[in-house]
Amino acid sequence: MSETESAIDHITTDAMSTASPAKSLGDPGITPLSPSHSSKDADSSEPSAPSFVVVVAIDFGTTSSGYAYSFTKEPECIHIMRRWEGGDPGVSNQKTPTTILLTPDRKFHSFGYAARDFYHDLDPTEARHWFYLEKFKMKLHTLANLSIETDIQAANGKRVKALDIFSYALSFFKDQALKELSDQTGAEFNNADVRWVITVPAIWKQPAKQFMREAAYKAGLVSRDNPDQLIIALEPEAASIYCRKLRLHQMIDLCSKTAVNGYSPTESVGAGMVQAKEHVRRNRQSRTFLVENVIGELWSELEEGDRYVVVDCGGGTVDLTVHQIRLPEGHLKELYKASGGPYGSIGIDYEFEKLLCKIFGPDFIDQFKIKRPAAWVDLMIAFESRKRAAAPDRSNPLNINLPFSFIDYYKKFRGHSVEHALRKSNVDFVKWSSQGMLRMNPDAMNALFKPTIDHIIQHLSELFEKPELTNIKFLFLVGGFAESPLLQHAVQNMLQGRCRIIIPHDVGLTILKGAVLFGLDPGVIKVRRSPMTYGVGVLNRYVEGKHPPDKMLVKDGTRWCTDVFDTFIAADQSVALGETVKRSYTPAKPSQQVIVIHIYCSEREDVAFISDPGVRKCGTLRLDVSGTESPATRREIQTLMQFGDTEIRAMAVDVTTSRSVKASIDFLSQ
Repeated sequence: MSETESAIDHITTDAMSTASPAKSLGDPGITPLSPSHSSKDADSSEPSAPSFVVVVAIDFGTTSSGYAYSFTKEPECIHIMRRWEGGDPGVSNQKTPTTILLTPDRKFHSFGYAARDFYHDLDPTEARHWFYLEKFKMKLHTLANLSIETDIQAANGKRVKALDIFSYALSFFKDQALKELSDQTGAEFNNADVRWVITVPAIWKQPAKQFMREAAYKAGLVSRDNPDQLIIALEPEAASIYCRKLRLHQMIDLCSKTAVNGYSPTESVGAGMVQAKEHVRRNRQSRTFLVENVIGELWSELEEGDRYVVVDCGGGTVDLTVHQIRLPEGHLKELYKASGGPYGSIGIDYEFEKLLCKIFGPDFIDQFKIKRPAAWVDLMIAFESRKRAAAPDRSNPLNINLPFSFIDYYKKFRGHSVEHALRKSNVDFVKWSSQGMLRMNPDAMNALFKPTIDHIIQHLSELFEKPELTNIKFLFLVGGFAESPLLQHAVQNMLQGRCRIIIPHDVGLTILKGAVLFGLDPGVIKVRRSPMTYGVGVLNRYVEGKHPPDKMLVKDGTRWCTDVFDTFIAADQSVALGETVKRSYTPAKPSQQVIVIHIYCSEREDVAFISDPGVRKCGTLRLDVSGTESPATRREIQTLMQFGDTEIRAMAVDVTTSRSVKASIDFLSQ
């Protein structure tokens, strides 16, 4: 930060005292906008919205990714991306693995299966110079101090800038989608005609959402001058929007007492899933899904005010959202702030890795990953297909192929055989088969699932205790991990018939299809809940007995209380789409060019001071007041902030001249 800026910064917080004491008493400052108001959000579904020809949604997942699109003239047709490469044995997936490969000089080389296959075929000595990354999306959730400079580790142990990786991946999908659209329309397709949608977990904090947006700018999906061309969609919301459209033949009802898809509920859950997959496989050739433009059959059972939960179980996170239906339009209202955690299916991969460390030693596994990275990828692919075969009622063992180089490298490393290690390790239920495989008893496989599933069930149990979750009608289980019979079984056991559990067919594509629908009509979710409390620090008139003495500041004979937290919006507060929070700020000096205001946040609902425990500085509101100089001695800049969308937005106006002031909120440069 430059000296002048920090000086301004310092003055500003001070200057706020002039406008804020009156403002921050009495007037909560939250006023819903009437439709005629000029700052009505352009994104809401008004007929005057920018005319995009097509909506393209990118589901950027932890383990797999893909895109889908729909032409605005035929919104009932959703096209899933065409397959341009191979798949994995035992894993049916229309998406592609979220894996990326950079050349030794850090340039983009390939994405998905192509990246994995090329990397796999490199000589181990050469592979060390290439940058291979997978499962990197979780870094945006787990890092406490995410910034534009954040770097992540590639398989060779070297670090690369996260922003480069994310923008390369988005750029890859942009090129694939535009190429497919050009082929379909028979002419070069213009990016300006596309509204882009990128999905993120609902539990992601603002910095992670902003990071995705920055990556999209860098990838050239949209320009900073036209930010509304890109919408950030929340994954469980997208799923919820799609689930509204379900027909009875497009889903499995785990709790139904009647047959669904010709199976009675006493038969295994798995049987229904097998048939669902078969149904999907038959439809796969077309790749186009028809969506009801009316509300689906399931919804005909829903009445005004009915509530349901969407549990999005992905590779990295499990994300829960609680919605209430508002008829007749079928708009949605969020009833409880998004919750969840890092309990995705990659947790099972980590448990498998821990098991291997227990058997072969962590020193060997660490070395093997660096010296034979491609073989490690192979081993995890073999595990993935067996992981999908785990089921509550399975009795026969699961065999996992150990790559030859694993067996060979272990013998060189330890001086004895893999078989010897297994005998010596005393790990129950894992044996060596003469065909060169790890033979896992079903109990051993189920034990790998247990920590992750326990987390999910504990979270669900706590959520169902909340008053907002009484009388839930349906629980929709979506995301790739929702296909797991072990998870389905655990959710069924926990709920004990309290509500119906619905699993859409092709459950791994639910979010992608919902994200397209959201891009076509972003105004469908009318009310959200703020995940956190946001506000700024202000000076208030000091009140004896109410304010702590150590917060008193005397200025020009007036006593002020410092560090008062002026709440914009509280955690779990209900906020409507387009609703704004208004505040006025005054530049300290007429010549001031920029006003910088620190934004603070907290998980707690009631915050009194910015120095309270759990309150932290999380962003800056920047008002560019250059060029709005006016003869008025005191300029008032009115700021409008919106918290009802998937991202926080700010707009500002110079009250004296009615001129628009450039306002931006930054959550990344802390």
